[in-house]
Amino acid sequence: MLRRSKVMDGTATGQGPDAENLNGKEVGIKKKSRVPGVMIIQFIETMPEGKSHPDFTRKPIALTIQEGKFAFFKAIVTGDPKPTVTWSRNNGDVSDTSRYQTKYDPNSDEHTFEMPNVMPDQADTYKCFAINEYGQATVTVVLNVIEVGFKKAKALQQAEEATGNFTTVLKRKSKIRPKSEQHERKDGEIDPKFWELLLSADKKDYERICTEFGVTDFRWMLKKLNEIKKEREEEQAQFVKNLCNLKPIQVNADNSASFEIDMDLLDPSRSIFLYKDGEMIPYTKELGDTLKHSLKQVGRKYIFSMRDLMPEDAGLYQLDVEDVNMFSTDFKIPMVDFLVKIQEVKAKEREDAVFECVLSNPFSKILWFGKNVPLEQGDKFDVEVSEDKLIHRLVVKDCMVVDKGIYSACAGIKSCNAWLVVEADKDAQKGKKAPRKTTRAGGSGVDLQKVAQEQQVKLEKEREERKEQIKAAKEAAAAAPPPELPPAPAPTAAPEAQRDPEPSIVNELAVVASDPPVVEVESTEETPAGDSGGEPFITGGLSNIYALCGKPAELTVKMNVECDGAWFKDGAQLTSGDRVTMTKDGTSHKLAIQSCTDKDSGLYRFVSGEQSTQGKVTIGDVPEFDPDDLHKFAKPVTIRVGQNAAFKMPFTPQESLVVSWFKDGTEIKDGGGVKIVREPNHSRLLLRDCLRTDGGEIKIQLKNPFGAVEATSQLIVLDRPGQPEGPVETVETTSSMIEIKWNPPKDDGGSAVTNYIVERQQAGQSLWTKLGDVSADRNSFRDRNVTHGKKYKYRIYAENPEGLSDALETAESIMAGIMILSGPPGAPKVVSASKTCINLTWTPPEDDKGVPIIGYQLEKRKMDTNQWIALNALNEPIEGVNYAVKDVTEGAEYEFRVAAINESGSGDLSPPSAVVCAKNPNMRPCFKDPEDFIVVRAGNSARVKISYEGEPPPEITWLKDDEPISPWINVINTEGMSQLVIHSSKRSDSAIYTINAKNSVGETSFDVEVRVTDEPKTPGPVELEQTVQGKVMISWAPSPDQGLDDRLYYVVSQHDSTTRVWKTVADRLFANTYTANNILPGIEYHFRIYAKNDMGLSDPSQSPTWGANSNRVQITSNGVKSSEICFERPPSILVPLKVHTPPKGYQLFMTCAVRGCPTPTVSWYLNDVCINSDSNYYITNSYGVCSMYILRVRQKDGGEYKVIAVNSFGKAECSTKLVVRD
Repeated sequence: MLRRSKVMDGTATGQGPDAENLNGKEVGIKKKSRVPGVMIIQFIETMPEGKSHPDFTRKPIALTIQEGKFAFFKAIVTGDPKPTVTWSRNNGDVSDTSRYQTKYDPNSDEHTFEMPNVMPDQADTYKCFAINEYGQATVTVVLNVIEVGFKKAKALQQAEEATGNFTTVLKRKSKIRPKSEQHERKDGEIDPKFWELLLSADKKDYERICTEFGVTDFRWMLKKLNEIKKEREEEQAQFVKNLCNLKPIQVNADNSASFEIDMDLLDPSRSIFLYKDGEMIPYTKELGDTLKHSLKQVGRKYIFSMRDLMPEDAGLYQLDVEDVNMFSTDFKIPMVDFLVKIQEVKAKEREDAVFECVLSNPFSKILWFGKNVPLEQGDKFDVEVSEDKLIHRLVVKDCMVVDKGIYSACAGIKSCNAWLVVEADKDAQKGKKAPRKTTRAGGSGVDLQKVAQEQQVKLEKEREERKEQIKAAKEAAAAAPPPELPPAPAPTAAPEAQRDPEPSIVNELAVVASDPPVVEVESTEETPAGDSGGEPFITGGLSNIYALCGKPAELTVKMNVECDGAWFKDGAQLTSGDRVTMTKDGTSHKLAIQSCTDKDSGLYRFVSGEQSTQGKVTIGDVPEFDPDDLHKFAKPVTIRVGQNAAFKMPFTPQESLVVSWFKDGTEIKDGGGVKIVREPNHSRLLLRDCLRTDGGEIKIQLKNPFGAVEATSQLIVLDRPGQPEGPVETVETTSSMIEIKWNPPKDDGGSAVTNYIVERQQAGQSLWTKLGDVSADRNSFRDRNVTHGKKYKYRIYAENPEGLSDALETAESIMAGIMILSGPPGAPKVVSASKTCINLTWTPPEDDKGVPIIGYQLEKRKMDTNQWIALNALNEPIEGVNYAVKDVTEGAEYEFRVAAINESGSGDLSPPSAVVCAKNPNMRPCFKDPEDFIVVRAGNSARVKISYEGEPPPEITWLKDDEPISPWINVINTEGMSQLVIHSSKRSDSAIYTINAKNSVGETSFDVEVRVTDEPKTPGPVELEQTVQGKVMISWAPSPDQGLDDRLYYVVSQHDSTTRVWKTVADRLFANTYTANNILPGIEYHFRIYAKNDMGLSDPSQSPTWGANSNRVQITSNGVKSSEICFERPPSILVPLKVHTPPKGYQLFMTCAVRGCPTPTVSWYLNDVCINSDSNYYITNSYGVCSMYILRVRQKDGGEYKVIAVNSFGKAECSTKLVVRD
């Protein structure tokens, strides 16, 4: 008996055969290993209890190693009794112990095959055999040796080819086997699913997973897990560079579930496989495709998702790269449904909104989504759960208009959603935020507590009944006697009606006679010319023929004259007998074979005198199929759209056999999405990514010279149904009901339509609401939840087991009842008018006919035309009673009228408004945000831009220092702007420029100071003088630009030999001296003086080097010890204040220098009033340099300023005057 094993290919259910031939030999039963690449053959059909065939728990790994290194393979095997492990290689033996060593470690149970100092000739394919009396396990592994020197590149190429050829024959399977292939676990044996989940879980989930699988020894678990992780990471390292961010599967708001993983593939072309409970599942890489599962790649992130969740989608999902697992996650679907769903909530601004629902079973936490974004407990949302965990609430606090949208609740794979509508608070003052309200809007409208209590009682009753059933079953099992095994039933013959279909035979012989069937042979030799007299010759000779086994055959030779002849077969002369008859009829000689057999095949020859002819006779049979294979092939193959369909048909190997595949009578050729594999004993047909149109009759034909045979199967491709046939008809419409009707879809997708789903959308809204399901035998629906006067759109979906069809939507909105239009509003009134905008207002209609008004439509008419033009569409109504018309032409006159809009449409029009002209009202000129100070580099163009407003347009004039401007100064006036341009400006162009704007309403002016300057010149020579120990007086000659620029000041930088870094020690100095402090002996100092104005810094003026024993003023002691020298002195003014005359609005600096010991206290006075504490003046004192800064000079800042310095030895003062110009 030939044993067959189930082939686990990456195809859907119903694809491919379920058996393979084992080269025609009866060698045992093939078994599947949990380790990919391991082939197991079981020697006996029934395994004794407690015994097992060999298997590999760790297989050898392919190795590429450099010549001369230490190479080894490791393997761990299991089996009872303990298997014997042997090693071999394809091209050679492994008996040389100096090159091959086999070892076994009883502690780790590892079998090692070692090759010290590996050589290139040892590169080969090696096999490891594990054998016991019940079976044999075999695994193949490749060793590649990289040769050193010039052979290295060639060796690498050979290694890649060897590895590539080897990996193509591996069968890819998940480490978790399907339920149908799982063996019964013994007591204490752990489910492999336990380890797969731990490998991909966070440490915080270890305790939960152990509790679920009943594992209590955590220390053993952690130790074992670390070992498995190490092995798994070694396997993963062959394909990925990095693996992180493993996110377990979770449910989304759109009734889909997804999990994510970040990984860097070493080779992006590697194949990625998805498994569910050990079975490979097809997927698509496009999210918009019709397959249920999809895998999307975004950079290094891989996102697996499945849509249209069903309870059977629960299970263990795994992602593998080639044959190595990368991630495992368990998807659990709780059995829960919504007894009360969330309802639409209408809330006012700053009010809380409440969504609430009731579940059929207790649930600790459900998922809430707002606009498809997960919501969590926080400042904006409150998530509440009742004690019995049946009532769940979501509170949206402090609702704003931006919070409106669709909110949904998800429990397991069940979900419900509803709209949150937020109405703006019309009572709130414009520009101010409305106060927070303490009320709550929303709710389900039913007594949730009552529903929950009733459900709680129902659940408690079900638990008690379940306990009673379990108790009764235990008592019955204890009382019942042990069952007796029934005798094995006798085999029964299959009824005639269930016999396998016979293959159809197509006989394609040249000529077939009726009774008896005879194969006639006609001559292919030429007949020589001449008459029938003279020497005999052959006019019709023999040729090669084919004859069916068991059927008669006849050979005929024709001569030109009557003569005798003899027949020969393979050189032996033939005589007439029971099976072969030779006859002569005139000039015809015939050889008849009564029933052909294989012995009749051979070379036949007819000889007459010197004439002879010969031909070869081949006896054979028409191809045929095995009845079992024919029965399996005849079963229809059912797949879903996008999946692959595979067909396989075994047959007996024959010569001259032609295999052809047909679909609906048309021959299928290899190429594109079709793959045809022809082997000596079978043929395969693979159709990739099937569509609905690929379904039909699939036929295979075997043909040889003796005839042909065919076998037929069916391919059924399932898909979503087509769109229901339209258009949608309105059967009836009343004020409380709308009835619609449609036709069934033309294509049901291969599965019967189970029901229709009807959805509705109210006109002016974007939300579609599901109204209900309609059975497949009905094609109409009545909507009784309608409002009189409102319009609705409907769409219908057809549903079958494969999903929903595309929607059939109504072409136009359907109104409930008759049309009710509103009365006319009040005539529009003009609030204000300008050349670009006219503001209108009106009053609502006095009679709205009982239908709420949703907005208004405004129309305008130019006085020189008769056409009224709508300013807004009906589907974009004006919500208030005010509107700003901006689509106007300056100087044109307009009339306006308005109509109210309700659900039925636009109502009666109002009377027209008064005529209004689009022009600005008269206005005194004014300037918009002008600049009062501009700095320009000498030689550049100076541009002064001033924007203004005024009606009528004002007349613009410019003045320079209250005098008319020069002719070479350009003035460019445009609408709303005047520009003064000075080309190639000079320092003499610095002045105060005044712009004057005048019209019939009034006059205004504005002053702009333009300063034309350049980068300052370098200050003069620098002198250093020490008058006090630790202080150096720095003085310098003024910059040539000091007299030309009253905004020029000086900056002092210092550099010493300890830091060798230049740093600024003084800034904004308006004097030509500065005292440097903290000058230490033994250190060299350098100083730089810069002049600075609005254009920037000048080049520095360098000081001489100041250091120990150089440029120091000698202080004579006159015989007095240095310890008796006194540095105390009264205050003195080193640099007095200067007179300033700045314009109004400009900034101002005042600076003076004071010295004294001890350090004097400095006070500033304006008109004899101390201003040290006045915030309008910024006063500083840096090492005796006293400065006062005014940001913008005012008229009241003018007067006499005085600086008074006081210490214990006296006081000093200086004063100046500040004159503020207009």
